[in-house]
Amino acid sequence: MKIKTKLTFGVGALFLMIFLLAALSGWYVNRLKKDTANILTANYNTLLYAKNMLLALEEIPVEKKAFTSFEVNLDKQRKNVTEVGEQQTTNAIAKHFLQLKDKPLNIAVVSSIRKDIALLMEQNMIAISRKSIVADKTAEHAILVISFAGALCFIIAFILLVNLPSNIADPIARLTASIRQIAGQNYKERIDNQSIGEFAELVTSFNSMAEKLEEYAESKLEKILKEKKRIEALVDNMRDPVIGFDEERRVIFVNEEALRITSLHKDQLLGRSALTVSEENDLAKDIFKDLLIPAANREKNAIKIYADDRESYFEKDVIDINVLPTGESEPKFIGQVVILKNITPFKELDLAKTNFIGTVSHEFKTPIAAIQMGVQLLENEQIGPLNTEQLALVNGIKDDSNRLLQITGELLNMTQVESGSIQINLHTTEIQPIIEYAVMANQFAANQKNIHFTIEVAPTAKYIVADNEKTAWVLTNFLSNAVRYSYEDSVIHIAVESIGLKTRFTVKDNGQGIEAKYLEKIFARYFRVPGSKKGGTGLGLSISKEFIEAQGGEIGVESDYGAGSSFYFSLRSAASSEN
Repeated sequence: MKIKTKLTFGVGALFLMIFLLAALSGWYVNRLKKDTANILTANYNTLLYAKNMLLALEEIPVEKKAFTSFEVNLDKQRKNVTEVGEQQTTNAIAKHFLQLKDKPLNIAVVSSIRKDIALLMEQNMIAISRKSIVADKTAEHAILVISFAGALCFIIAFILLVNLPSNIADPIARLTASIRQIAGQNYKERIDNQSIGEFAELVTSFNSMAEKLEEYAESKLEKILKEKKRIEALVDNMRDPVIGFDEERRVIFVNEEALRITSLHKDQLLGRSALTVSEENDLAKDIFKDLLIPAANREKNAIKIYADDRESYFEKDVIDINVLPTGESEPKFIGQVVILKNITPFKELDLAKTNFIGTVSHEFKTPIAAIQMGVQLLENEQIGPLNTEQLALVNGIKDDSNRLLQITGELLNMTQVESGSIQINLHTTEIQPIIEYAVMANQFAANQKNIHFTIEVAPTAKYIVADNEKTAWVLTNFLSNAVRYSYEDSVIHIAVESIGLKTRFTVKDNGQGIEAKYLEKIFARYFRVPGSKKGGTGLGLSISKEFIEAQGGEIGVESDYGAGSSFYFSLRSAASSEN
């Protein structure tokens, strides 16, 4: 329990007990007052009236006004009847007083009145005695209760007096003693955090300080220098170029491999900021440009550097260094390390793979063309009719050869993309022929599923600056996918509109659509939506993206899962007068 809570609880309880003690005292005093007032207002007045009636009774034989005085006091007594039997006695006095008025000298009546008055006085004397006993008991009970409440207040005050000062003073004394130990270079001194109460935060800071002082005190300069040299040797002997920066992006170390590929000297890098070096060296600018970009947004792109008497490729990896300082809970950024991994052998292998795929794909075209020619000859009825089974086999061979031809074409296009040898011939191109070519290329497949094309071209959308062959290929690929994934008896909508300086082509189908989690991957190479049973290599959309971006355009997709997809690309608009 915190000291503040203890103070609040103790003082509050003490205040409550004092208030209760005052309330009890007031209540009992008021009760005693009521008991005393009851005796005075009831019994004492009756005794006074009885005494006055006795005096008047003695004066009746000699003073006629005594009757009036007697009668006045008798009337007051009638209004002051408070005890048991007092009413009957008062009535008897009144009865005998009436008889006395008729016979004033009747001694027997006078004697009866005296007896009645004596009985009335006796009744009130007994009542006074009884009420006195009740008042005494009330006083005794009041003394007992008030004494108990006072004792309880004393106990609470005594507990606060004994415990509260020690709860405040003891932790301060322990902290003072521990600080003296630290001042005496005893850095192993620690304070138990569990027994210190609300001084815990102060104790945590103290222990953290002591731990850091102990760590600093135990570290030896020789040991530090040895570890520094060991780390420098490890960095210098790494085969990959390595450059280190502090938290302010100043170069603090660089190995020989990094100096060799950048053709810089150590004095041109060490101690200088990355920004200053970037302004002086274009290669350093490419290497250092990602230092200020958050780690989540960095892209690992290959850097081409002329090294080892040839063009070499390096993959850059920027690593943020965060350490957890001793005694603290939050990591602290202390610098960055740039590592350049030599991927030239992998690039060469990839180029060899690309060349191999291109060669094989090109060689495949000749036998595939021969197969298609043979299929056409078999379908020619002049050679001879085919039975149903033979016709089914010929159709299967025809479908497989068409699929092989499509795959071969996509692989050839991909080799262009991978080798960076995409040939783009940009010129002013009319839009309508591109649409007609793409529709005609997919009309047969659409008719097989009874799918209809609707075309909507804005009046302002007539010419674009594009490679008509590559653009037609992309639109054909969009329509082919739309036909493949659309339901039978559906409609595919082709729209062309002008948006600013761009012309946008959109192909919208009414198929199943694409789940939102796959939209970012749809243009990735070889990617196919999981669970898709349709044919395809997963290269068409990737190639389309490369073709459109090579022309300076944009490509994208929008999809409402369960209601279809819209694939689109935008290219620069052109006027009809351009050449």
